[in-house]
Amino acid sequence: MRRRPGIGGLQTHAAARDQFRLLGENVAKIRTDLMKEQLATFRSQLEDFARKHKNDIRKNPAFRSQFHEMCAKVGVDPLASNKGFWAELLGIGDFYYELGVQIVDICLATRAHNGGLINLQELCHLLRQRRKSDRGVVSEDDCLRAISKLKVLGSGFEVISVGKKKLVRSVPTELNKDHNEILELAQAQGFVTVEEVERRLSWSSGRAIDALDTLLDEGLAMIDDGHRDGKRRYWFPCVSPISSLIDIIDS
Repeated sequence: MRRRPGIGGLQTHAAARDQFRLLGENVAKIRTDLMKEQLATFRSQLEDFARKHKNDIRKNPAFRSQFHEMCAKVGVDPLASNKGFWAELLGIGDFYYELGVQIVDICLATRAHNGGLINLQELCHLLRQRRKSDRGVVSEDDCLRAISKLKVLGSGFEVISVGKKKLVRSVPTELNKDHNEILELAQAQGFVTVEEVERRLSWSSGRAIDALDTLLDEGLAMIDDGHRDGKRRYWFPCVSPISSLIDIIDS
């Protein structure tokens, strides 16, 4: 018959288990302290880097984007507040605040034309037009960061992907899969017809008309009936050429 371990054996086993647990906790603490020390060192180096290259960060959009990536890796958000070390050193909080205000103005100015949905490339182009004295310093990455800060306003500002394009939505309109497929199809020419939607997407006439009418009701499409073939065109300003929006902003 196999003997069971006695009290002494159980106590020895429990003591060994406690020692292993303490050893594991000590190793974990050492690793944590080491990581904190490395992180603090990296943040300090990041601050030194920012001081040394602050002019490049302010003026060069590609350099600024890389700087943001470096900050993200150590949990630093230079845009978290307009006050504090980063805002005082770089002033980029004010830069993105100003950019956000201009984005809102452009979206409001073009809303009657595009229904509150604008191509990100067009938005950046219009921003550069508005900032004529500083035209080359606004990138798509800058626009995306400024828009991400607008979300706190709860005003519906967000970026959505339709096919290969990114669109900025400034109204709380819900687009379903059918709407997105039509917008993606319209990117080739800026417009679609009911017949084209039926043929290219293999939809019934009712499905195509229902989706197009919804986009029309939301102000995202415009009707063009002036063609000899008698086919109605549904134009989508949010995927149309940039030149069509210039006059609207300037007016």
